[in-house]
Amino acid sequence: MHDAGHRGERHTPYYIALMDIEITPTSGDGIERQIKVSVPASAVKEAEEKAARRYASSVRLPGFRPGKAPAAVVKKKFGEAIRQEALETLVREAYQEVVEKQDLKIASQPHVHDLKFVEGEPLTFELHVEVRPAIDLPRTSGFKVDRPSSTVTQDQITAQLDQLRDNKATLTPVTDKPLPGDLVNVLISTGADGESAEPKSYPIELGAQQAIAGIEELIMEAAPGQTVERPVKWPDDFPDEKQRGQTKMVKVTVEDVKRKSLPELDDAFAREVGDFDSLDALKKTVEEDLKRHSEHEADAAVRHKLIEEIISSNSFDVPKSWIQQLVGSYAKAYGVPDDQQESFANEFRAIAEKQIRRDLVIDTIAEKEGLAATEKDIDERISEQAERRKTSPGQMYASLEKAGRIKEIERSITEDKVFRWLLDRNEVQTNA
Repeated sequence: MHDAGHRGERHTPYYIALMDIEITPTSGDGIERQIKVSVPASAVKEAEEKAARRYASSVRLPGFRPGKAPAAVVKKKFGEAIRQEALETLVREAYQEVVEKQDLKIASQPHVHDLKFVEGEPLTFELHVEVRPAIDLPRTSGFKVDRPSSTVTQDQITAQLDQLRDNKATLTPVTDKPLPGDLVNVLISTGADGESAEPKSYPIELGAQQAIAGIEELIMEAAPGQTVERPVKWPDDFPDEKQRGQTKMVKVTVEDVKRKSLPELDDAFAREVGDFDSLDALKKTVEEDLKRHSEHEADAAVRHKLIEEIISSNSFDVPKSWIQQLVGSYAKAYGVPDDQQESFANEFRAIAEKQIRRDLVIDTIAEKEGLAATEKDIDERISEQAERRKTSPGQMYASLEKAGRIKEIERSITEDKVFRWLLDRNEVQTNA
């Protein structure tokens, strides 16, 4: 099964001598649990004595051979350390006893609150934990979803060919004013309230929305070597909210202009792009690639809509800790600076929750219906990939394992099996 990092850990049974602790659940709604725990004074005393004996057998004290110092001397010298070790042991073992007696399936690291550790008295604390949600999914069929059209238009083919031509374009310096599509190097300075900032150099492709419209218009008023200046209003949807709608004085100096020269769309171009005998062969390949991509996007849309229908029709809770962990992994992957962590979390929290709900739905169906990927499934998928790459399955497996992608393949197979199961039980209508 896929082991998502936000699922919490699977705990191995931890066998201890039970301490006959008192367990009093104070809150048990949903997936959050608050449990009062009381460890008898006798168990506390025994834990302290064990910790003291460990210290006595290992510490060195002046005037005594290693391990031969009297217990009273050791306790006087290391009393606080002994009590701290005993406390950590008691809390850990009490927690394991609570988990076993309450049959809790823990979702995340527990938290200890209101701890009282007074000599000669029972150890008491309150344990706050999240448990894995119980998911039933009583309704997974009877839904009707639309499948977007996967038809490829001539305009799409033309746009893809134009992109290929653009990739092969040559750049020629020109001395006249720049036009949309030209590449320019410009010096730009902006200022407010009569102040002007130091000019900075920018490479810009005009028409590619690399600069705001007002600045692009200003650039196209000057030939290489010329400078133009006038007020420009920042758009109301500018990413930096503080600058939205502001009007600033902008000075632009055009340093140089390069104009693209696109190759002719002919058989020679097709041969330059790849192993194509003619332009018709290139067009056919482009159309087939676009068709495959369009069908993949349509399939993904159907899967997304089915999952949304199931989630909206089957209520279940999601541990907050899982959401926080997934948001944290997003932030790490995107390299979010520390000072932007909070705003990033606010923006991505809902996305993370949707992802977790999606995974839980898929995992629940896979488990209930026996649809999880098997070793045979994985071997067959790897053999298919090896055949396409013209290599051996063993080499393919070693390569994938080295790249850490075996789990990814396992997950993909499981999802494919789950969605095939769902498609058999729900109606998909293709849009014209």
